[in-house]
Amino acid sequence: MSADPPVTGDELVRVLATLANPHRMRVVAVLARRRAYVSQLARELGISRALVQVHLRKLAAAGLVSAYLELSEDGKAMKYYEVNPFVYTLTPAAIATAADSLTAAPGAGPDEDEKWPA
Repeated sequence: MSADPPVTGDELVRVLATLANPHRMRVVAVLARRRAYVSQLARELGISRALVQVHLRKLAAAGLVSAYLELSEDGKAMKYYEVNPFVYTLTPAAIATAADSLTAAPGAGPDEDEKWPA
């Protein structure tokens, strides 16, 4: 039995920055319960389809969700999204280990005058 390798600092920053948006957290929450397509998510979350698509692209880029096409009964191609299984354990030790592998320069990243990555 082998343990998963520790998460890299860059991966941890990417995932945490992605989940730092309330809309994306809500998308993950819905997809944790069931798969859905963009229109379903937009209706359930009360935001536009275009905004849902933006958030889904960012979640997919971080490896948190996946999409696949499926044909409906009437032959229409439907793009369904589902959450990918993930576990991130945040402890001081895990963060220290991840920080050792960061490729970003010290001091890089958002501060009071900068916006968080979208």
